[in-house]
Amino acid sequence: MPTLSEVARHAGVTPATVSNVLRSRGRVGEETRRRVLEAVEALGYRPHLAARALAEGRAPTIALMVSSIANPFYPEFALAVERAARASGHFLIICNTNEDPQLGRAYLEQIAGTLSEGVLVTNANLDFADLRLTEARGAPVVLCMWERPLDPPGLPCVAVDFRLAGQLAGAHLMELGHRRIGVIVGSKVSGIHAARYDGFVDAARAAGLDVPAAHVRQAADTVHGGYTATRDLLEGDPSITAIFATNDLPALGAMQAAADLGLDVPRDLSVVGITDILPARESRPALTTVAVPTAEAAELAVTLLRELIEGAPHEAATGTDAAASGQPAPRMCLASAPKLVVRASTAAPRTQSFAR
Repeated sequence: MPTLSEVARHAGVTPATVSNVLRSRGRVGEETRRRVLEAVEALGYRPHLAARALAEGRAPTIALMVSSIANPFYPEFALAVERAARASGHFLIICNTNEDPQLGRAYLEQIAGTLSEGVLVTNANLDFADLRLTEARGAPVVLCMWERPLDPPGLPCVAVDFRLAGQLAGAHLMELGHRRIGVIVGSKVSGIHAARYDGFVDAARAAGLDVPAAHVRQAADTVHGGYTATRDLLEGDPSITAIFATNDLPALGAMQAAADLGLDVPRDLSVVGITDILPARESRPALTTVAVPTAEAAELAVTLLRELIEGAPHEAATGTDAAASGQPAPRMCLASAPKLVVRASTAAPRTQSFAR
């Protein structure tokens, strides 16, 4: 592989001039610039990013920590982050923790501040103490898709009102006339999906309904988790007419369970999820869900991280009007509100009874 010095000799300039041309720095005449670029093309030169990072004390990359790349949400989010990162002149490193805090800690120690200038973190089961230590080492950290805007995490973050998402999903089912609703929480009820569940409870109470514990199942945030939880719910109470899942994957599993039980969705069982991942749009029937602003949140996260890298003030702009929302949120970006997307998986409950 050709080196920067070889490019310089080929163009008849100094290595510093080649560096300035490639970084668009300094004053370089057009004729010199042309010779350098022709030499780069002729030799097939590509900058060595690790060497550049060592030489400059900074890396042209940012890292994105995700909990499971097998979850379709994270590739979609990573694609949006990558586009925003490229637009800001950065490359993206994706670190899959596989929901293992120890692996996440190893990534932080090995990448932050060396191979990456800063770190974006989704629900990666990382200890906040480790994230603050990463900040102290000089690599800014931004939490992405923080689910509780009224409960700031004490770290820079981009927040989405997932409690509102739960409210919208619950209100939709209740407005259709459902009163016996099974709930699948894709985490512990007090875990990362707690705000979504709390929003559903808000909607139920507003409609004068209770959410009995017998109608709530904690499940893995997967299609299989939703499948087994739905079968368990319906076997425990065949009169359930709808399923609310705190994420799209368990909701898709609920529809598969309904099919295996001989139930028609939505005639016999309505199903609603949260997020609006691609499989939700492509399933048959297409899944009713509450869409969250994935692309906008990714852009806000990259912008906030870039500002932190460049030393800008931490008080960031919001995707909506922060003052109007009553959200003081220093060091927080609030993305646009989630929106209900009604598709073919929800309908009014049947009036007649049927066997399961």
